[in-house]
Amino acid sequence: MARWFRLAALLIVAGAVGAGAQSGPVPDADPRLEKLVASVSVEHLRQMLTTLAGFGTRNTLSSTASSTRGIGAARQWIFDELRRSSSKLQVSFDSHQIAPQGRITREVEVRNVMAVLPGRSSRRIYVTGHYDSLNIPDQTRGVSRPTPLPAGFDAMAQPGQDFDVDAAGANDDGSGTVLTIELARRFAESGIDFDATLVFICWAGEEQGLIGSTAHAQLLAEQNVAVDAMFDNDIVGNSRGGSGVLDSATIRVYSEGPEDSMSRSLARYVQRLSALYVPSHRVRLLARQDRFGRGSDHQAFNGYGFPAVVFREANENYEKQHSAHDTLEGVDFQYLAQNARVNAAAMASLAIAPPSPGVLSDRGQPLLGRGPSGYDAALRWTASPGAIAYRIYWRDAWAVDWQHQQVVGNVTQFVLQNLSIDNVVLGVAAIGPTGHESLVSAYVTPPRRVQTVKLIGQN
Repeated sequence: MARWFRLAALLIVAGAVGAGAQSGPVPDADPRLEKLVASVSVEHLRQMLTTLAGFGTRNTLSSTASSTRGIGAARQWIFDELRRSSSKLQVSFDSHQIAPQGRITREVEVRNVMAVLPGRSSRRIYVTGHYDSLNIPDQTRGVSRPTPLPAGFDAMAQPGQDFDVDAAGANDDGSGTVLTIELARRFAESGIDFDATLVFICWAGEEQGLIGSTAHAQLLAEQNVAVDAMFDNDIVGNSRGGSGVLDSATIRVYSEGPEDSMSRSLARYVQRLSALYVPSHRVRLLARQDRFGRGSDHQAFNGYGFPAVVFREANENYEKQHSAHDTLEGVDFQYLAQNARVNAAAMASLAIAPPSPGVLSDRGQPLLGRGPSGYDAALRWTASPGAIAYRIYWRDAWAVDWQHQQVVGNVTQFVLQNLSIDNVVLGVAAIGPTGHESLVSAYVTPPRRVQTVKLIGQN
């Protein structure tokens, strides 16, 4: 496991330190990030979630006529809360006109609420939660159900639903929503000069099939926007599971494969940064896109090729989800604050660091060879803007996390002698002037297409 440290010696190797530079090691943790992580407020999370749950329902198809109840009132409050958070935030509605489809049973305007904190570069890092809520039993009570039910019957796609029934959605996903709003405030007022542009967004339409996030990700892909990472938070506030198990010190992080995808790289990054800045909280990595048969808004980003992970509480209470029972009593605000701090640590470090180096050629082939001897690991990569050094990582091909690492200075190629690329996985990360590292870009062999064999007698 790599150590996350900033040594004066590293800067000297990179040629970035003058004669007056300090000569001893500095702490692993960046004091600016320690202060940012510590600024997350339990009480402010409680106040915001109390207000959010008080709108009665936030169903995507609920009425927008009231100023005190329904999704229209809720999204306006989120918008205003983000505006109040800091003048540095560029707050807007990310609106989309959605045609009837699936669980969207009529035309509807879906409004994601977005706050942007501009950085020195246009590359984006997202933190998100969905603010819409759901109460399936009461919402679908008036739906006509044929007997026997046909395969694949979806009551939420049928006429006769009541979209205005109570659906407080305190944990699903009021918890992820207020976490997102809280981090927007703390990052904007941190005084840190971030290289990446940070986007804090509360999605609508998640419960109807990731509608708001998919519409947004689709536009990002069409416009070739650079997205380094997306941190999705969906159901992150309850510490007592439905089975009675209490766990207030663990958060699950799911990430899409394959094993060395950038989403998996992001998950490993979260785990390492959490160990440094929130050591009392354990990040449990899960090697699948999400829970079995379920999903969330990070999948919309994955679908368009963007690195994304989802945070989930350690033990869920399924009886409270998608029902009238998802109330404030099911939220542990100390636990929610810890999960917010884990997000903050990884997001801030990644936003300060340079972007990840490219390890593919123009034809999509990994820039990795065997060197002149045929038995070495010869690595090449494209330079990352702002990097002053690079760190090479490697591990046994059967291992799941990096086992070895070496800083190689401000170069774009390096040879590790007598290291067979057949036996290890290799990757490289960029290091910025303050020691913050990018995600690791791994050298992965693209799938080899099997050629059809022509047999005698076949056309």
